[in-house]
Amino acid sequence: MNRMNKRTASRKLRFLHTFVAMERDLIVGGQAVMEGVMMRTPSAYAIACRKSDGEIVTTAEVLPKWSDKYKWLSWPVLRGGATLIQSMGLGIKALNFSAKIYEDDLEAKKEKAKETALMAEPLLAEGTTDENFTKAPTKVVMPEKVKKEKKAGSSVGTVASIILALGFNVLLFVVAPLLVTNAGFIALGWADAPLLTESSAWWQTLYAYIWETKPHSWLAFNFLDGVVRMFFFILMIVTMSYLKDIRRVFEYHGAEHKTVFTWEKGLDLNVENAKGQRRQHPRCGTSFLMVVMLVSIVLFSVITFEQTWLNLLVRILLMPLVAGLSYEVIRYAAKKESGAAFKLMTLPGIWLQNITTQEPDAEQLEVAIRALDESLKLEPQTA
Repeated sequence: MNRMNKRTASRKLRFLHTFVAMERDLIVGGQAVMEGVMMRTPSAYAIACRKSDGEIVTTAEVLPKWSDKYKWLSWPVLRGGATLIQSMGLGIKALNFSAKIYEDDLEAKKEKAKETALMAEPLLAEGTTDENFTKAPTKVVMPEKVKKEKKAGSSVGTVASIILALGFNVLLFVVAPLLVTNAGFIALGWADAPLLTESSAWWQTLYAYIWETKPHSWLAFNFLDGVVRMFFFILMIVTMSYLKDIRRVFEYHGAEHKTVFTWEKGLDLNVENAKGQRRQHPRCGTSFLMVVMLVSIVLFSVITFEQTWLNLLVRILLMPLVAGLSYEVIRYAAKKESGAAFKLMTLPGIWLQNITTQEPDAEQLEVAIRALDESLKLEPQTA
């Protein structure tokens, strides 16, 4: 009987170890938001935000499996574009959720402050000037406005936000670098100047400078276009780091990375284990964007259209391919068996994470761990 119990216990232990090992293979990631963290697992995501009174508010949801319905979305390179679009949608949802929690918290604090002020100032009874004759302060409760639920509007708003975000990124990281590089090449004499007369109006001059691109060396032009693009990105990150609210987000970003490292190393998800982990993670969005910059330099180097609009159009059309290849680089670079070349490509992003991640405190780590816990609860428990 004892032998049977021991054999059964041994089998259960082996099953548990197998399940934990398979569970730890789940790729997890996340995003920092206002006073919180969004964590994503393969089948679900969860958002956790801390209110000013210390309470942690969470929400979680199962993710749709696009690759189950459309098998081609699981193919290498193509899966990168699908993951990017889904991540943008989740990111906007997470930001909207955290913003609502923040606004509700702020409103609650204002109401509490008004109530405290009302309780502290007794009111004189009407018709008397005797300060000793007062009536108790009264709290008037107004009926709350009924908030209409916006189910359809929410999804439309998310799609609109994604389109606006993509448009902004195209303008900042594709259009602007190309125009700045073209103007710089003409000014330095590295490209043919447009034909203008003294009577040309300012808008004609501007039009002439942006209508055609005629560098003496396309290789040098496309390389410097990529350098300008990378400069714009780094400048944006460094500028944002000086904002107090953004710095708080960067601290939660650090908490997210430390929590992911804790999970990947197979450690128990607690604050003490997370404290000792690194802030810089190779599979971070910062590293991904830096890899996008490097990959785009290579792919865009073959574009040699003199018409600026064609240059822009081809660059925009190549962006899904750039994103897909960058995703594969980031995915492989995070593996232990990846080569030195892949590690090297993610190194600039690792360096930049010294700015985009800051050291979190214990409470911020607790929020990140809570988000991952909630997301893991929705993962299929099968071995």
